[in-house]
Amino acid sequence: MKFPHCLSINDLKCAIAGIAFSLLLASLLAAVITLPPMFQPSSALADNQTPAQTDPLKNIDLLLESAISRGLIAGGVVLVGDHDRVLFKRAYGRTCAGANAPLTRTDTIFDIASLTKVIATAPAILKLAEEKRLSLVDPVTRWFPEFAGKGKDDLLVMNLLTHTSGLDDFPLEPRNPLQSAVERAAHQKLKGEIGIRFRYADINFILLGEMVRRVSGIPLDRYASENFFVPMGMNDTTFTPGNNRIARCSTTIGPDNSPLTGIVQDPTARQLGGVAGNSGVFSTAEDLGRFCRMILNEGKLEGRRIFAERAVQQMIAPYFSRGGKVIRGLGWDIESPFSAPKGNGFSEISFGHTGYSGSSIWIDPAADLFVILLTSRLDYKNVREFRLLRGELSSLSAEIFKPSSAKREVEEYNGPER
Repeated sequence: MKFPHCLSINDLKCAIAGIAFSLLLASLLAAVITLPPMFQPSSALADNQTPAQTDPLKNIDLLLESAISRGLIAGGVVLVGDHDRVLFKRAYGRTCAGANAPLTRTDTIFDIASLTKVIATAPAILKLAEEKRLSLVDPVTRWFPEFAGKGKDDLLVMNLLTHTSGLDDFPLEPRNPLQSAVERAAHQKLKGEIGIRFRYADINFILLGEMVRRVSGIPLDRYASENFFVPMGMNDTTFTPGNNRIARCSTTIGPDNSPLTGIVQDPTARQLGGVAGNSGVFSTAEDLGRFCRMILNEGKLEGRRIFAERAVQQMIAPYFSRGGKVIRGLGWDIESPFSAPKGNGFSEISFGHTGYSGSSIWIDPAADLFVILLTSRLDYKNVREFRLLRGELSSLSAEIFKPSSAKREVEEYNGPER
């Protein structure tokens, strides 16, 4: 099996610099004979809303306010930043449905759902690999002897990270959910060829979360907290938030439309006690921004080394499946059916992830930019509209904060904390 060559973020920036210059020159020449187009109305805006032409930042407000007015979300937080600082941060709406529900604040804590995969689980595996306690090309049978002799000898750790394991999701047994996850995965007949078939499945990361425990000797929540959440100052990022944080938590919708506050929405993660490799982390936009800045700084945050540069390079290097039609990083999404938050303005080397609860992150090293969206999602049926919301936000952000015109008067616009 061949693996892609890992390039540094600086190498990737240089590779597109020539193209970017040519496009800039062409646009300047075009401007001599044509006026630049104004912002076009977003398909995610309500019919009675028009784009703000004097202050493009207000288009982000319009986009979120439209999503609230249409019942897609109750509220949310948008945060945009670069490797050095926050460029835009604003809260919208409320933490759940209802006129008397608490207002969303920029420090509201959200269930980030599947962002757990790239904020906790994949980084934990990469950290263990960096410490040479495991290898990304270890056979899974090394850490799960339950898999031995069941036709999975070629299954590698990296296949779990890229969703190319051939495993599919299945229900867990209520009495012993973790052991049933391992045993049922071990006995499951693989679908398609390992490393070729892409199938996004939570079981891959449930196994990885358990692998962290087996390799390190401590559970995933503790490992993530000790090795990167606390060192990075992500003080509100945790599995199973305690009573001291419940009042700041946004609400998700659970079984029978019952509200869940401070309890993980994902039913499988709830079965596993709220700590699972696929879901369970709660966080704020500010904390996630710190994580994104660490990635853009190739493993360092505010002068402190969190990951080796090579570990970050491995994390975001492209791995191809489905004949090159799907491109994933280790945990991260680069180009796949789940890439809606990429929008239209981010480069081909950008990457990110989404969460069912209404969260998403997208990071573009080429533009030195990241966009975070955390929401109190209300409508889970209108998937197309939610994809549009994520994509439009990234497209707007890429245009507003592009290197040539970004980062001006943003602090003044952000206004007072709510």
